[in-house]
Amino acid sequence: MSDRVPDRDSNRRRLDQPRDPRRISLPRWDPEAFGRFSEGIARFMGTARFLVYMTVFILAWIAWNTLAPKAMRFDPYTFTFLTLILSLQASYAAPLILLAQNRQADRDRLTMEEDRRRAAAQKADTEYLAREIAALRIALGEVATRDFLRSGLSRLAEELDDAAHRRSKVDRKELRKEVKKVAAAAEPTSDAEAAADGYDDDSLDKPLPRS
Repeated sequence: MSDRVPDRDSNRRRLDQPRDPRRISLPRWDPEAFGRFSEGIARFMGTARFLVYMTVFILAWIAWNTLAPKAMRFDPYTFTFLTLILSLQASYAAPLILLAQNRQADRDRLTMEEDRRRAAAQKADTEYLAREIAALRIALGEVATRDFLRSGLSRLAEELDDAAHRRSKVDRKELRKEVKKVAAAAEPTSDAEAAADGYDDDSLDKPLPRS
């Protein structure tokens, strides 16, 4: 059995194999460099210097082809060649200007996205600071102030004074009872009651009489 080599036509009919692309290879260029070049051309064409240079060039062209001798005129009246040059310039200037505008639009879009991102970040920071300030206000509202401490201390001092006054009254009563007991043991009943009644609050601090 002999091996049969498939020809090229049979390979073209096979659908299980990808076709060999036969594309025209175009020269490659740097889009960024070409974009910068187009922007430079568009910026130059949008200046007054370009208008002045173009006006001087057209006037010189028309003057030469009108006033120069006929043998030296390369573009006589109707200036067909000048019209062709201007049309060619316009046909190239329009795409270059559009390309520059597209690049500027891309830059503006990136700038707007960056501004939007920064605005969102600033909004988040502002909301965070607002929450922190609200938390600080709540915390400061629960902290005792100087006036509050002063009023609390004054109330505490008054309560202590009242407690001391009540304690002194109780001590005086107890001391009066002791005085009555001692007087009752040393003197008759009537004299003891009179002696006990004779002791006032100021005389409780004096020494007791000896029998």
